[in-house]
Amino acid sequence: MHIPPHDNRNRAIVDRDDPLVPLVYFNIVRLKPGEHFDYRTPGYETCVVPATGTVKVEVGGEVFADIGNRGVDVWDGEPEGVYVPSGTGTRITARTATECFVAGAKFDEALSPFAVRSGDLDVVQYGSDETKTHRKIKHILGTRYHDRVGRLLVSELFTVGAGGWSGFPSHKHDTDRLPEETRHDECYNFRFRPDYGSGLQMLQRVDNEPGDAYHIMNRSTVLIDKGYHPCCALPGYEMYYFTILGGQSQRSLKQYFQPTHAAQVQTIPGIMDMVAKFR
Repeated sequence: MHIPPHDNRNRAIVDRDDPLVPLVYFNIVRLKPGEHFDYRTPGYETCVVPATGTVKVEVGGEVFADIGNRGVDVWDGEPEGVYVPSGTGTRITARTATECFVAGAKFDEALSPFAVRSGDLDVVQYGSDETKTHRKIKHILGTRYHDRVGRLLVSELFTVGAGGWSGFPSHKHDTDRLPEETRHDECYNFRFRPDYGSGLQMLQRVDNEPGDAYHIMNRSTVLIDKGYHPCCALPGYEMYYFTILGGQSQRSLKQYFQPTHAAQVQTIPGIMDMVAKFR
């Protein structure tokens, strides 16, 4: 499902118990300097990640100051974030003009809040220019925090260079059938540089049968409930997408590569290092 760019007025773009992707939550909060935003998400753990600007996050009696260091866009600096336990009241206060992503996953247990600073990221780069799959992933809530988070995985994905494919070889994660696959709902929010760039999100629900394709633009949101889902950027444009994964029975993601294209795993340098980081 594609949700076109729009002013959400600080209301959830993907709310709790969404009928299509009930395991994830997503909001974009825009604040002017000095403004604040209060929220609570019962039954969902969340992570506050400034796309731009700097904020203070108050949660569970703790204060995390000066979160975020990016300027004009998501390419201008490294991501930072604050993990918010399930159902815990939270206040985001803008130190500078800010746009904040709030990512969530369904999880009942209340854990402890913590900050993720730019030096704490799990970063992996894989693919190649030759295979048109070169990209970098910055895991905000990645393997490093596996024992401190319930079901939520949060990452930022960047194409390296202009144009090319992401999420290939095509894979899915819509069925709990370990050890082959896990059920993880997924949500993307896209950005392009320059911002008038665009791309394509494919969604093929059955191997070798026609699926759907969505024209994605700057600030498009895409929901992935089931099926194989590669995406690409037009030549000459850089693509970024903020990624939220929420697991049904475990945090670690086990993706199932599309049988028709599974052999392509052998052609893409470093792809298994990428797979290992989604845990």
